[in-house]
Amino acid sequence: MIDMIVGPIHKKREHNLVFVDGQNLHLGTKECGWAIDHKKFRVYLAEKYHIKEAYYFLGYVSGDQQDLYDNLQKAGFILSFREHSVSLKSTKKGNVDCDIIFGVMKKFSEQEVFDKVFIVSGDRDYKKMVDYLVKKGAFGKMLFPNKNFASSLYKNLGGEYFDHLEAADVKAKIGYIHI
Repeated sequence: MIDMIVGPIHKKREHNLVFVDGQNLHLGTKECGWAIDHKKFRVYLAEKYHIKEAYYFLGYVSGDQQDLYDNLQKAGFILSFREHSVSLKSTKKGNVDCDIIFGVMKKFSEQEVFDKVFIVSGDRDYKKMVDYLVKKGAFGKMLFPNKNFASSLYKNLGGEYFDHLEAADVKAKIGYIHI
């Protein structure tokens, strides 16, 4: 009755950020025999985790990959490239870990308005940052591409702080379907 008089109670909308290690995501799903549909993945992140800003980090390979870059942007990801010298391109993966950590900490230190940070990866390189964000109440979840890509350092993190993208129900929502 009070709702009718005062109006509906407005629930606070969360403003969460996600930082995606593109190489880790690609290799982690490929290892399990499937691929991400980036558009479905972006929708899933928005609906499930209330992600407002999605940063996708990857090593810049060449203009030959322009279709991938365009599709990621059309899906709603903000791209961040790590460029490598020509001599290293064949031997180096994206190595975007430092860029992601810097991006997250920059948002945090500049007191950007957000509620939680989510990371798509399993690299151990994020552990100190994750521990810091958990302590500050600003960490959402670590989204592991597959169980093999989840560093053992995260074992003590607690189930409320991670999910597996390879889970059958999640994979059905975000997997690329070959036609």
